[in-house]
Amino acid sequence: QVQLVESGGGLVQAGGSLRLSCAASGRTASSYAMGWFRQAPGKEREFVAHISWSGGRIYYTDSVKGRFTISRDNAENTVYLQMNNLKPEDTAVYHCAAKRTSGLGISVNDYDYWGQGTQVTVSS
Repeated sequence: QVQLVESGGGLVQAGGSLRLSCAASGRTASSYAMGWFRQAPGKEREFVAHISWSGGRIYYTDSVKGRFTISRDNAENTVYLQMNNLKPEDTAVYHCAAKRTSGLGISVNDYDYWGQGTQVTVSS
């Protein structure tokens, strides 16, 4: 079992930056691939970024490429999402998720454990 807790959300103006953190607890948390998803009001949860357990494989959705950076610190069991040049369309609740199996995961159904989320609001 893995528990995930996100933090770092908030209100920021367009063009600003935020750094989200996801603290994972559980005996094997550092061996899981991790992802970030987001869900805006009235919309489905969508994939943002994925990082393999070693950090060697990273993948982003097109809309955040060049602006967001996913990273992890396995010694601290923490995954980060650095978000720069934020836009109003980035406003959403951001969730981190853990994936037991190896391989890239870009679908909600690929992940086994979820955090409660942290709100990111970008004003224009």
